[in-house]
Amino acid sequence: MHKKLITNTLAILSLCLTFTLSQAQESNNGKKLWAKSILNEKAPDLQVEQWLSDAPQTKGKFVLVDFWATWCGPCRRVIPELNEWQEKYKDQLVIVGISDETAEKVQNAKDIKIEYYNAIDTQARLKKELEVKGIPHCILLDPQGIVRWEGFPTLAEHELTADVLETIIKKYSK
Repeated sequence: MHKKLITNTLAILSLCLTFTLSQAQESNNGKKLWAKSILNEKAPDLQVEQWLSDAPQTKGKFVLVDFWATWCGPCRRVIPELNEWQEKYKDQLVIVGISDETAEKVQNAKDIKIEYYNAIDTQARLKKELEVKGIPHCILLDPQGIVRWEGFPTLAEHELTADVLETIIKKYSK
């Protein structure tokens, strides 16, 4: 009897977790955003002033855009994880960091090691279009350019994690 209760409880928890992960990108579920929501909408065109890396080839790939700055502590804490994801999912995912600081400011931040695509836009065109008021702010696009995740990547209970990323990639891959 005790084993059956534990088994049933685990099954229910597993279903709840699966449902939560599968729904994580479908709705913001009351998540606090410091930007205009464009979830499940076509993303605006990627606009940058200057690439500090090679320009990425995004056709047929998921694209994660990270708005960040050298002075932003939470932005800097996310970079190592973004580096890992770029390496792990390089066949399916392109990560692009965009700062509205000058190229000199970004390139002189020697303690920041970005291993994904990196650009600046001192005019903050895309950032303004999305009404981003707080960084880091990420948007994850599927290969058709539809936003499947958005927000502050380390917001408690709404984190962008490898599990969330994998779920979205699996769900929206053609």
